[in-house]
Amino acid sequence: MREARRQPLRLKYVPQRTCIACRQTGAQRGLIRLVRIDQEQVEVDLTERRAGRGAYLCPTQDCWEMGLKKDRLEYALRTKISPQNRRQLAEFGQSLPRRASDVVECLSSTSGS
Repeated sequence: MREARRQPLRLKYVPQRTCIACRQTGAQRGLIRLVRIDQEQVEVDLTERRAGRGAYLCPTQDCWEMGLKKDRLEYALRTKISPQNRRQLAEFGQSLPRRASDVVECLSSTSGS
């Protein structure tokens, strides 16, 4: 009889995206997507399914501040962001951990449970 040949296991493809602030690439699920809804409206898209032009930021306050302060978000989304919308995005960014090391610590503490 013939010996059964084993197929090597294929690794699942993980989409990569680049943070517009720090320019580091990472898994799409590890970044936060922002989407342009209309000409001056930008929203956080946690479901990653909303229609519209999107850009990604790391889940840290540092990247959010840099992305909003240096107009990198406006450039990536090809739009002007209203001052009110900019404040809303900045408030969301304030709820995030300060540095990337804080994110790693947070993820490692929750995955051990």
